[in-house]
Amino acid sequence: MTNRFCINSITMCWLSETFIPFTLTITSSKLNFCGSNLIDHVFCDLVPLLELSCSNTFIVHFEVYVLGSPILIIATAIIAVFYTYIVMSVLRISSSTGRQKAFSTCSSHLIVVSIFYWTIFGVYVLPNSRQTRVTNKILSLLYTVFTPFINPVIYSLRNKDIKEAVQKVFHKHLM
Repeated sequence: MTNRFCINSITMCWLSETFIPFTLTITSSKLNFCGSNLIDHVFCDLVPLLELSCSNTFIVHFEVYVLGSPILIIATAIIAVFYTYIVMSVLRISSSTGRQKAFSTCSSHLIVVSIFYWTIFGVYVLPNSRQTRVTNKILSLLYTVFTPFINPVIYSLRNKDIKEAVQKVFHKHLM
């Protein structure tokens, strides 16, 4: 991985992640809102905000789909490619203990990434008309609260000292 590749990757991420919300904010600001101003959600998310609009929100939904889908698909494809290379490299490790340790690290990361991307995919890319508001709230909490919360927990439990401390605590409570 060269410095140029890193700088180009960072620049593309910053540009796309600045342009897309800016575009959606401008388009959403032109909508008319009437009636209640209470958003039935755990935070001010775009989809529940659009439900409050008495304007036609097709263009904003279309922008979310057109601008968001490629970002999500490209990121998922990049992760899949990198994991393919990682798996191929891990399979070349001669010792089974080394392979197990490497797969253990990869599986922790893959679980967190999967939870994050599949919940975002379910909320924004493939919203289901039968999907209830409660389901949307739960999915939104998964990618905004649960994923950042579980990330340090998963990686901390891989630490030998922390694992032993947790086992001691549970062993005391079981006796």
